[in-house]
Amino acid sequence: MITVHHLENSRSQRVLWLLEELGLPYEVTRYARDPKTMLAPQALRAVHPLGKSPVVSDGDAVVAESGAIVTYLTDRCGGALVPAPGTPEHRRFTYWLHYAEGSAMPPLLLKLVFSRLAPGSPALVRPLVRAISNKVLGTFVDPDLRRHAAHWEAELAERPWFCGQVFSAADIQMSFPLEAFAARGTGAGPRITDWLARIHARPAYRRALERGGPYAYA
Repeated sequence: MITVHHLENSRSQRVLWLLEELGLPYEVTRYARDPKTMLAPQALRAVHPLGKSPVVSDGDAVVAESGAIVTYLTDRCGGALVPAPGTPEHRRFTYWLHYAEGSAMPPLLLKLVFSRLAPGSPALVRPLVRAISNKVLGTFVDPDLRRHAAHWEAELAERPWFCGQVFSAADIQMSFPLEAFAARGTGAGPRITDWLARIHARPAYRRALERGGPYAYA
């Protein structure tokens, strides 16, 4: 039986969604974030040394990293939700599978960190921290995020799904960065908004929410 080690409000929600789309049976082990640090609990280190989510265990196999989990699960189903090898759609699939974590998530994480620096700093240095944070956000992070959003808008103007005319696991992989982007009020365009509405309407997405519990980006 597949077990998803599921951290609340995290990338592991899309693993539940993928499993629902694939129709694979699974169990969910839930973990709560530390209310002060918002980090994963130490208990996850018993599953994987880095103590992060998502992690999937399947018999003796323990698979971490979202892209690796997508590959493992789709391979387990004979390549379901993956375009045929050698096609332009498959090349786009490989790109988006790695882009989601390699390029899209770093500026989103920076946005989160720098947005929280000033409120969490001592009152005496808070004005300075806020000034530095605003400078970094305004000159580096926000312009970078706007470039990514323009990239998503342009791609979704060419085709309804990230790989082409057919929904794929790449759309599941891309869900977290686009949901996080929209949730942080950075200005999602009409095609991003439409894409989010379509994934949220999928029955498997809704079933995954029921299994995973509250998810702030839904």
